[in-house]
Order: sequence, then C-alpha cells, then structure tokens
Amino acid sequence: MTTLSLHRRHSTLANPQAQIALLESIDLSHLPEQGNFDSTLKSSGWQKLQPAPLEIFQINLGKLCNMTCQHCHVDAAPDRRENMDRPTIDACLAALDQTAAHTVDITGGAPELNPHFRYLVEQCVSRGKHVIDRCNLTVLLLPTMTDLPAWFAELGVEVVCSLPHYRQPNTDKQRGDGTFTQSIEALRRLNAVGYGQGNPQRQLTLVSNPTDTSLPCNQAALLEQMWKKGLWENHEITFDRLISISNMPIVRQLEWLEQSGNLQGYMELLVNSFNPATIAGLMCRNTISVSWDGKLYDCDFNQMLELEVQLEGNQKAKKNSRYTHIRDFSPELLAQRTIVTGRHCFGCTAGKGSSCSGAIAAS
Repeated sequence: MTTLSLHRRHSTLANPQAQIALLESIDLSHLPEQGNFDSTLKSSGWQKLQPAPLEIFQINLGKLCNMTCQHCHVDAAPDRRENMDRPTIDACLAALDQTAAHTVDITGGAPELNPHFRYLVEQCVSRGKHVIDRCNLTVLLLPTMTDLPAWFAELGVEVVCSLPHYRQPNTDKQRGDGTFTQSIEALRRLNAVGYGQGNPQRQLTLVSNPTDTSLPCNQAALLEQMWKKGLWENHEITFDRLISISNMPIVRQLEWLEQSGNLQGYMELLVNSFNPATIAGLMCRNTISVSWDGKLYDCDFNQMLELEVQLEGNQKAKKNSRYTHIRDFSPELLAQRTIVTGRHCFGCTAGKGSSCSGAIAAS
C-alpha cells in the first residue's frame, strides 16, 4: 500500500477536473438515462435538487492525517499540510450562529491534528451543539492525543470511528498493516471512559466501508449484531451503533478502481442500483460543508471535486464568488441554491443510499 498521497505523487487524478473527466468518459450509454444523474433525478420526479432546512454544519479541518488509506476520498496523508487556520474557524463559528443547525460534524484528514481542533470543539459545545468527531482511531494513540478519550467524554462529543471490518485482514487490507490492532487499542481506551455503553452523552459509532466493489449490506440490523458479537467475543469491545457507507468513486478510491480494472463495473453497479427513495434524505440537502480554506460546498464529496456551491436568486451573488466563502455566509442565499451534482452522486443513491450518517432509505 502506498504511503504517499496522490498530491505528493503528482498523480493525474490529484486534479479534481481529471477525476470528473474520467467519470464522464465511462460509457454508460446502455444504462438508464445513459448514466446522467440529473436526467435520472428528473425521471424520478425531481426537477431540481434543492436544500431542505439546514441541520448539520460540517467542517473539514484539513488534509493532514497520520494515515494514508486506500479508499480515502480526501487524499489525506502525513504529507499533506493543509489545515484550517484560526480566523477561518472563527468565521465558521460566526456562520454557525446564523443557523438553526443542531449538529457540528468535524472531519478531516485527522481533524484532531489541527492545532485549533480543541478550541473549535469547546466553542461548539458551549453553543449547545451536538458535536461529532470523525476519528480514524489510530490518531488517539499518538503521544499528544492520549488524553482525548477522557476529554471527549467530559464534553459529550460523539466519536464516529472508521473501521472497515471487525476482522483484522479486511481492515488492514484497506488501511494498512497493523491498523486493526491499533484500532482495537483505541476502542478499548474509549470504552474505558464510558463510550459504547448506551450513554447518549458518550456515543461511540463505528463506520464501515466495503473492502471490495460491493455496496454496503442492506441488512443493517443484522450486520450491526454481527459486529457487536464479533468485537465482544474476540476483543471485549462494545459500541453503540454501526453505519455503513459506500466507497465513492473519487480520489484514491477512483485510482484503485481504475488500476484494478473495476471502474466500469462499479459505475454500472451504482447506476443500476439507483434508488429514488434515497433522494429526499441525501446529506447534501440538510448539510453545508466547509473546506479547510473556508469555501462552501453542498457535501464533503463535492468539496473534494472542488464543485463549489452555486447560488441563485441574486444576480450579484451569481457574479461574485466571494459569496461562496464562509466569511460571507448567507443562509438566505444558500437556501435558494440548486445542489451541484455529477456522476459521483450515484454513490449516495445506490441501494439503501449512503451518507455521513449511513443508509438513507428505510429497510
């Protein structure tokens, strides 16, 4: 497994436009609506994909990470140095105060490596927001991070942890040798301070990504039961809930799909598995995503493809890109926008659907 990001390797696919071009070049003319996402939406009764009331304020603190995972849609790695600065974090907080969002979803990279991470969490908790930390688990073992489990518990932060599988081979295959053992140790530390034991103030959520080209299992309850049994019997680990997320065909996952000869088949699977019941609950409808440099996006995946929000209903806003930066945040203009879509969006609408909160459609 590579230890360098696409960016550091100067890969063609480090360029978001190259990723979009590759996805658009796939011949899907034999599939419904020829694999055009907007046409598929319209055939399902949605002339435009527009936002619902804003509930989740997602902040990506940067691309710096202590890991380089095969499936990472951020291209995060130790060689990335992009990190949100304090003025941009303060601009996020000022924008948050203009909304009725109940949840702040903090992600990265490894968000904990941002020097202003604790400040942001404390400020959000003081505002009465539910705070989610998207944690890769291994970061909790770093010498400067060992106090984080207890600190999270004190503040009532929900810890949402990436763990591809409850068995070692599948996890290490996707995230690197030794990752599973480190993840188990980090989970033990979280359990030791009360996480994963049914306390809503100390909620421990595990996130699973398929380790192949399949979609997440439709039997969510059965899968969660299997994971709980496996982690308890083999490691005496407990957690509260399991969510499964599809691997998006962008960034490093896109590179792997292309190099392994699976790109055509995976895109066909996503298009053929399109489920109109997922549209209303798509995360891009109730979430705004802020990048490390303060730009605004409809979702974390659009952020990685640099597909910024498109504002409507105000001619000045249309002509001035500054209205798509967090320092000029306008809830009114954002509520009028049409969400930017592309072929990658089939990843969120396939099967039961996929979002940062797991499946969308009811079982």
